[in-house]
Amino acid sequence: MSDVTIYWRPGCPFCTRLERALGADGTRATWRNIWEDEEAREFVAMVNDGNEVVPTVVIDGRPHTNPDPALVKKALVG
Repeated sequence: MSDVTIYWRPGCPFCTRLERALGADGTRATWRNIWEDEEAREFVAMVNDGNEVVPTVVIDGRPHTNPDPALVKKALVG
């Protein structure tokens, strides 16, 4: 299993898609709401050329912007 952090925000349809695709496996990830966590918001902007693009998923230290849910699920289940 990989270390997975998911940066998201409420109302984001791509975040909802990811959450649904992950199902119960999504609980293995750390979820950070960029609207409630300034450090998370700044990180997302830094790795996305100043844009607050979510979901941004960090898998073992490597950021992925709006990744395929299958990639994230694979990282979570090993």
